[in-house]
Amino acid sequence: MTDPTVCGLFRAAAAEAPDRPFLVIPPSASGGYAPGGATLTYAEGLVRIDEKRAAYAAAGYGHGHRVAILLENRPDFIVHWLALNALGVSVVPVNPYYRSAELTYLLDHSDCVLAVGVPERVADLKAAAAAAGRRLPAVGADDPPPEAPPPPHSDAPTGASECALMYTSGTTGRPKGCMLSNDYYAGVGRWYVDQGGLAAVEHGQERLLTPLPLFHMNAMACSFVAMLLARGTLIQLDRFHPSTWWRDVRDTGATIVHYLGVMPAILLNVPEDPAERDNRVKFGFGANVDPAQHIPFEERFGFPLIEGWAMTETGAGATIAANRPPHDPGKRCIGRPAGCEARIVDDDDNDVPDGTPGSLIVRKSADDPRRLFFSGYYKDEATTERDWRGGWFHTGDVAMRAPDGRFYFVDRDKNIIRRSGENIAALEVDTELVKHPAVAQVAVIAAPDPVRGEEVMACVVPAAGPERDGDRDEATARDLVEWCLARLAYYKAPGWVLFLDELPVTATNKIRKADLKDLGGDPAENPAAIDLRSMKKAPRPAA
Repeated sequence: MTDPTVCGLFRAAAAEAPDRPFLVIPPSASGGYAPGGATLTYAEGLVRIDEKRAAYAAAGYGHGHRVAILLENRPDFIVHWLALNALGVSVVPVNPYYRSAELTYLLDHSDCVLAVGVPERVADLKAAAAAAGRRLPAVGADDPPPEAPPPPHSDAPTGASECALMYTSGTTGRPKGCMLSNDYYAGVGRWYVDQGGLAAVEHGQERLLTPLPLFHMNAMACSFVAMLLARGTLIQLDRFHPSTWWRDVRDTGATIVHYLGVMPAILLNVPEDPAERDNRVKFGFGANVDPAQHIPFEERFGFPLIEGWAMTETGAGATIAANRPPHDPGKRCIGRPAGCEARIVDDDDNDVPDGTPGSLIVRKSADDPRRLFFSGYYKDEATTERDWRGGWFHTGDVAMRAPDGRFYFVDRDKNIIRRSGENIAALEVDTELVKHPAVAQVAVIAAPDPVRGEEVMACVVPAAGPERDGDRDEATARDLVEWCLARLAYYKAPGWVLFLDELPVTATNKIRKADLKDLGGDPAENPAAIDLRSMKKAPRPAA
């Protein structure tokens, strides 16, 4: 009987290609834990996975448990994930940039029974569990797992069993937990391997390099599982390093690279070097490249950038990519739906004419609309059903359909800030800023940014009182950013602060964010906006 888990896919790959590398960590991405880099073959990886699986099994972990893993882009992430997956344990991938408030929410909401982290973050996990009021053990990746409570299920995991509970930002302000099954992960990998065209994947030949984080759907489901199915190699960076990017691409023999919209912009600003075209790359795969930079990138570096569209929620049920020529670079073309159905509708779900922007809604098919989508939002059936109203998943994205059937991305949901590929819920940042004593009111909006696409901008009405008189200087603005940096991932902190006398509101006292964007405009052109983008620096990964 075929093993329906992701670990089962790994076992099949190890049986067919035991000596082929499945994971490469270049020296530039390995930090102090592996200074010379790391390479694991499928056979070596399976040995490590089975050792961890045995340790977890002996401690009582089983089908229906959840374990949070804060393991960065390290081999430990994949080893612990698949060891737990083999037992039917779902993992909760943790963004390593998360700080106290975010960790507390995730550990509390997910109902996990254990947290596993890199050694330097175990204390943070323990503190977050305590703040959530939960008796939740937290251990390092190399520590023996503590005894687990009895598992919820006694049967073996199936394709429908939860493989991961992945948190994604939403318009409600708090991240939503997407329940993702084994079938979801296998479906994403198969879609990628089978897409063909300009993004054709050759069995046993590919080496896919990605700087994207393993705690996101793209690297965890798309890149990793696709390489398992193709018997290829995943080249996993810790993050994007512009100065060593082309050297890593060349030295690792990468044939495919994954990107975020911000990366082409940065690479085009790097001085030209004859070595930048000395590589084996066939195509890049990603989303949201700036239209003005799409064609110049392809002309300079010599390979196509294939733009795609997907959400954590849609998985392989509805993924669209411009992999068939012509891919129409420079126009935000995301291609034609294949293996799914998509419509562009108005606010009443009526189809709009071709060439008219509208809301993008998707499904797998009329007979089985939710197949290979997420299984739902954890503890939020109401939102799940709301987003699935009428038998179609409502993405919240704005797109346009051309007469020839190709789709073009237009914009994102108004309450989400898209910064360098990260989705940031404005309300989540609002919630932390309003706790600061200098803030009377606040509304966080998206500001245009020439490199990152969008930046976080906080519009603040200063507090007044006996000890302060509506402070609105740069020192106060810097204090607000520091406040957020201590409580949220660095990229969520404001890059701009604009002090206002009042916030524009509707008759029902809802903030008019459209009016705020008009007031703020482009902050680079607004002398009242305080530029604090230099304070937002990614912490270096733990050594």
